[in-house]
Amino acid sequence: MTDDQVRVLLAEDQSMVREALAALLSLEGDIDVVAQVARGDEVLPAVLEHRVQVAVLDIEMPGMTGIEAAALIRRQSPGTKVVIATTFGRPGYLRRAMESGADAFLVKDAPAAELAEAVRRVLRGERVIDPTLAAAALAEGANPLTGRELDVLAAAADGAVNAEIARRLHLSEGTVRNYLSMAIQKTGARNRAEAVRVAKEKGWL
Repeated sequence: MTDDQVRVLLAEDQSMVREALAALLSLEGDIDVVAQVARGDEVLPAVLEHRVQVAVLDIEMPGMTGIEAAALIRRQSPGTKVVIATTFGRPGYLRRAMESGADAFLVKDAPAAELAEAVRRVLRGERVIDPTLAAAALAEGANPLTGRELDVLAAAADGAVNAEIARRLHLSEGTVRNYLSMAIQKTGARNRAEAVRVAKEKGWL
């Protein structure tokens, strides 16, 4: 590795995908994959240990999502750029990724050359967003759910009853019912299970 090579971390829980990305990026003469992790909660320690310049993160990983990891990097290693590369091209994910401080958002079916170029561009201070996804996010508008409505929906996702959700979130059962009712109404769903599904499909959860 030479001093002018970009130090990159790859965070992806599927080993074959991660290793394929590492191999492809390593073919680029100016990029060096210095660390690979399979869990979101391993991202920040690896970024700090290996003095990573660009972190390429999947979204759905055990331990912590890529979006949560991006927010940690922004707070504790602000010089590190973040590229989100995900299978899930959902407008809600894009909005949340940008709010967390990500510098780029790409879908994984893009050519490897696009990922390499995104790494270079974010280092130059540019923001890189998949254009199709950006258009979809603009067309869809903002997430209508409040933070508390999202908390209650997330707690309901595993089938928990109102009393259990109330205990977890330190709320009254009546308040939980109200939040669920508002979430169902705002998502246009017929029940809480459908509201959870809609929120996940939109990338809001």
